[in-house]
Amino acid sequence: MFTLPFRSISPHLKIPFKSHTQFLSKPHFVHYHNNKHSDTLIKIDYGSTHCLCSNSGELVLGSSEEEFDMELGRMLRLLPEEMRRKVNEHEELHQLIEVVMDLGRKPLARFPSGDFVLSDDLITVGDLEHATSLVGDFAVDNRAGISRTLHRISAIRNRKGVIIGLTCRVGRAVSGSAKLLQDLVKDGSSLLLIGPPGVGKTTIIRDIARMLANDYRKRVMIVDTSNEIGGDGDIPHSGIGNARRMQVPDTDMQHKVLIEAVENHMPQVIVIDEIGTKLEAAAASTIAQRGIQLVATAHGITIENLVMNPSLEMLVGGIQSVTLGDEEANRRGVQKSVLERKGPSTFDCAVEIISRLELRVHSNLEATVDAILSGRSPNYQVCKFNQGVENITLQSDPIAYDSFIKKSVTTIEGIPQWIDEKRTPDKQVSKESQSDRENTYDRPPLCLFLYGV
Repeated sequence: MFTLPFRSISPHLKIPFKSHTQFLSKPHFVHYHNNKHSDTLIKIDYGSTHCLCSNSGELVLGSSEEEFDMELGRMLRLLPEEMRRKVNEHEELHQLIEVVMDLGRKPLARFPSGDFVLSDDLITVGDLEHATSLVGDFAVDNRAGISRTLHRISAIRNRKGVIIGLTCRVGRAVSGSAKLLQDLVKDGSSLLLIGPPGVGKTTIIRDIARMLANDYRKRVMIVDTSNEIGGDGDIPHSGIGNARRMQVPDTDMQHKVLIEAVENHMPQVIVIDEIGTKLEAAAASTIAQRGIQLVATAHGITIENLVMNPSLEMLVGGIQSVTLGDEEANRRGVQKSVLERKGPSTFDCAVEIISRLELRVHSNLEATVDAILSGRSPNYQVCKFNQGVENITLQSDPIAYDSFIKKSVTTIEGIPQWIDEKRTPDKQVSKESQSDRENTYDRPPLCLFLYGV
């Protein structure tokens, strides 16, 4: 889950809470724009809470404190009295990640600073039964929740199906967590979020659904497999705004519910969490061909992981091995057997979530995949929240995928690429552009081969 520090959060409003260092001394808003006239990456940093070019409003880092206090208190009621008291006294209560209870072991509360032992007493069967009695029914994936909250309760069972462990993860709706991606979703681009577990994919995708439904008045349908986006219960959490939600009775039926959502409810946007199988990838590809905007997440670290994953490669257009003739291979300067993209990508853009404070934005997913397969380093944009620093910056840097880098310099389909020159008033290439060229991958000059005149 995506977590950010909040101010003075306590599950009981009557308990005083010590002051803590704020996440930012004041809200900062980063907004970037696509330059339609060139491929130059634009870096814009606003030190205010409003965008200077639009009425985008104020960046809100979290939901109301009272609402979050109430939801956190409902989760802490699952714990025995002594454990609940120790959690309330911890100085990082507002950053609580999860509570782990295993039969016959000491309970642990996990914070960003590390694990904290909540009690010297071992967890008993009665403690587990008390906790499970206050949550909803566990589905086939052994996940449950608390009605109208975003907390996730995951069970560990023995061979007889009896619950012997619980992982109680705190869920937060962070309004404004998808603000850096506003331009992409506003333009109607299909967006794929990639990241390892626990970096905040679900939190960002939830805020994107709220943004599309409330701010841009689109018909948004969420296919919520594990009730992580909209929370447990029949009434979805307020964090998704006016978006509608379809629950999935079984994880194996997610691809069928995706098609059902399109055929029955006429959405403009489909939001999916955790695409993981070939059937789900095929369903997403089918939906994309129908002109519907897709917003989805997938497990991975970089786009290279999707390229190498046989179940998910369809999301990036599919990969095939092509044998070139001798003349073509010599012209490209590559081996006779090369990897190429089969067809169009399901998604227009991709975002690699490196951490809770860093995003890598690939505004053209097909160009990124082609660059990886041809052994070049694709360009991307970096969005960073720097803790302890006033400025939040947007950067652009090349990324190298070592497993695909080749010694020879090649280009897509063997066609050399132009490079945009930054010229000074004297029409000379500036030193800045020369340094930018050194930081990007090498491109050969344009060569014109005259076959006949």
